[in-house]
Amino acid sequence: MGALSETWFADGYIDFELKKYTLLAYLQDINHYFTQSKLYPQLSDIIFHYNNLVAFRDNKQFLQQQFPKRLTAVNLQKLELLYEQLIADDELMAELENIIQYSLPQLNNTIKEGTEIYEYVEENLNIFPVGLIPLDTGEGYLLLCDGKCNNTLVYAYRLTIFERHDEKFRGIHTQYVQEYRKDLVNTIGHIKTMLIRERNALPNPAVYCIETPLVVPIDETLLPIAKRSLVKYIAGQAA
Repeated sequence: MGALSETWFADGYIDFELKKYTLLAYLQDINHYFTQSKLYPQLSDIIFHYNNLVAFRDNKQFLQQQFPKRLTAVNLQKLELLYEQLIADDELMAELENIIQYSLPQLNNTIKEGTEIYEYVEENLNIFPVGLIPLDTGEGYLLLCDGKCNNTLVYAYRLTIFERHDEKFRGIHTQYVQEYRKDLVNTIGHIKTMLIRERNALPNPAVYCIETPLVVPIDETLLPIAKRSLVKYIAGQAA
């Protein structure tokens, strides 16, 4: 994927036509993946760039608060220096404002296309527990089945809670375990029994199955959406 730097709009020569070409080339590449129903990491990347532009437009001080993991100290310093230059250069400020004004709708339209794919996949997921669920659902297994109906993919999952500012967020980490061919023997109940027998680190794991009639890329679309949906499902059950 052709990538944009975190400060692409301020890198090098600030020229509207040049930045417009850079952005359109990036969006063309993103759309190429979206037409194949491949959402990640493209969707999260383009959302970052949209939010980054908005934050830069509104208040540069928000950058460090909102994007501590993506923006380095060097990039932050570059943006701060740019702001100082813009204050003294009305022509440069106008050019950058034109770039931002053009770029935000373009980014937003592409985000909407990716979001529509995301929502469509999410609406076609069926999540349900396999057997009895223990009180501690922080660790367990995710069984994933798509519309091919050939195999069941098994992932170990672990929920995490992290804080940013005054908010708490739930995250999820998964690790691929193995694949079972779907047949009369390898039912989801049998798979749970095999997991408990062969992986005694979790003697009483929470096991959830996510099924969909859709056939979409596993790693780029189905798994990321399934993970987020499982977090919401577990949080809803605990509420």
